This record gives sequence, C-alpha cells and structure tokens, in this order.
Amino acid sequence: MKFRKNAKMMMYGALALSLTASVTSCKEDDDVVKSQKTYIYTSNNADGNINYYDVTDLSNVIATNIVTPSVAADGIFYDASSDAVVQASRTTFGLEGIINVSSLSSGASGVTGIVGTLDMKSPRETAVIGNTYVVADNADADGNTATADGKLYIYTKSGNTFSLRNVITTDFKLWGITFIGNDLYAVVDADNEIAVYTNFLSNTSNTTLSATKRVEVEGIVRTHGLTYDGTTMIMTDIGNAMNTTDDGGFHIIKDFLTKFNGASNGGMITLAQQTRVSGAATLLGNPVDVAYDSSKDIAYIAEAGNGGGSLLIFNGATKGGNLNPTVNIPLKSASAVFLVKK
Repeated sequence: MKFRKNAKMMMYGALALSLTASVTSCKEDDDVVKSQKTYIYTSNNADGNINYYDVTDLSNVIATNIVTPSVAADGIFYDASSDAVVQASRTTFGLEGIINVSSLSSGASGVTGIVGTLDMKSPRETAVIGNTYVVADNADADGNTATADGKLYIYTKSGNTFSLRNVITTDFKLWGITFIGNDLYAVVDADNEIAVYTNFLSNTSNTTLSATKRVEVEGIVRTHGLTYDGTTMIMTDIGNAMNTTDDGGFHIIKDFLTKFNGASNGGMITLAQQTRVSGAATLLGNPVDVAYDSSKDIAYIAEAGNGGGSLLIFNGATKGGNLNPTVNIPLKSASAVFLVKK
C-alpha cells in the first residue's frame, strides 16, 4: 500500500511537473513572439551608406549607420541567411552585399562580401525571390528619349557571387518592382499605372517583353514606389517631380489582387477602391519607396525631397487623409526602404 501510495504521489508529481513544463514552454513561446523585433533598412543617394533602424518601439527608434564603398545607392534587401544587406549601387552600377551587418557597431565600415558583374546604368528598386535578384533600371534603353522603355536585370546569387542571368527590356519606364508569388509587379514611371508580368522568371533569355496587363490607379499623378504585404498594395505618388514639398502621397489598396484582377487590361482601380494619404501635414513631397507592416498598419516611406530627405513612419496609415507622420527621421536623399521582422 505504501508503495502504491508513493507511486500515486509520484504520478501526480510527474503530471504536475509536466503541466508546469508545458506552461513554462507556452510562456517561453509567448515571450519569443513578444520579443520579435522590427527593422527598417534604407538606402540613399547622398552618401550611399546603409542606415537601419530598430522600429519595434516607435517611441524609441534606434539607428545604426554602416559605411559602404558606394556614394549613392537604391533598391535594398536584407538576406537573413548570410546576415547581409544587398543594395543596388549607383556608384559601381552593380549589386553589393555588405555581410555580417548585425555584428557591426554604428559608424563602422561594412565589408562587401557578395559581389558581381557591373552591368547596369541607373539601378532603382530590387525585388528578390529565392536566390534570384531582379533590379529595375530606369536609364533610356534604346538611345531614343522619346520612347518609354527600361530594363530589368536578373541576377542569380550563388555563394558570395551575383551572376547576370538575362536582361528584359520593357516598353515603359521603370522604378519600383515587387513580387507577388511568381508574378512581378512594376510601377509604370511617369504616369499612374501598375503592370504585371506573370510567371516572370520563366523568361530566361535576353528579350523585349510587354507586360501581361496594365491598370491605371486613379488619383495618382506619377508613381514610383510600391510594396505588398498581407493582401494590401501600397503605391507612392510623387506628384510633380519639381515640387518636392507638399504634393506627394501614397495610395493603400486593400484586397489588391481582387481589385487588380477585376480590372480589364487598360482599365482602372478607382479612388473609391483605395485610401489616399496626402496633404501638407504628411511632409510627403517626393516619396520614392515604401514598406508596409499590414499586421500593425504601419507604413514606412522613403521621402527623397522634402527637407532634403527623410524616413517617414505612419502608424495607422489606413485612416487616410492629411496624416502627421508618427516618426520623422532625417535621411538625406532617401531612396529605398525594406522591412524585416526577426
């Protein structure tokens, strides 16, 4: 009897220990979720350095500056597998990957550990899927400035090397690009359209290619940046490029794919299907790129013009209208932003 009693007590003790371990494990899991941090990586055309920001707490943003060999750069991407920041250098006209960035203190010089061929003329936004990097180049492609065109440079990353796979020439001017699945979406620079190339990477040779579909976005004057998160697309509007002070904005399109697919080729996504953020209070004059956290409804804007340039953060972006930025961080000639959670 005593043995059974002790056995029963041991069983209860083991059960209690198991429950305690389970509760502890759940608590640890909860702590992991709660401790997830959010970072914004930025490029600029003033000094080419990488500035990244811990924006987990918008009341206490922590900035880190990494010195790079470039003096101007655009499209930026963070590669978690190698702790590298890749940006499109407008100095060397190739992709440069600065490695081990998380271990660098602010003001340190980064090591360019991922390099490739220097093929481009005017690189802008970068879109990445797997080990394939696509860079939009807005230089005149055919030597005739009267025709609208651009190039998409497609690179493959293998180890510490970028290799040019092929080049697609487009029949419209380029700036911002982003992947949704295997489809590449691109802004049509100089107007208010967005275009899609379905199954883009299936085009493996050098060729001239028209978009699968182009749709106007009502209310935009001249679009530049775009991003997609959750089911929401955001596109920036620089307005009149000569006005860098107060005519910019950005458009939020919820359930984007439904609305885009519902429009005909050459059709329109109407203002009624969007939310616009614009006005003097926004400080948006020349917003050239955007990142968006749909889970928190926070938009991060690379503002290239107003005040010389800045990173503008809008908490509660879908409220729309003449919003004041929640955070305004000076960033001269800001050119690109990229959101990372880790």
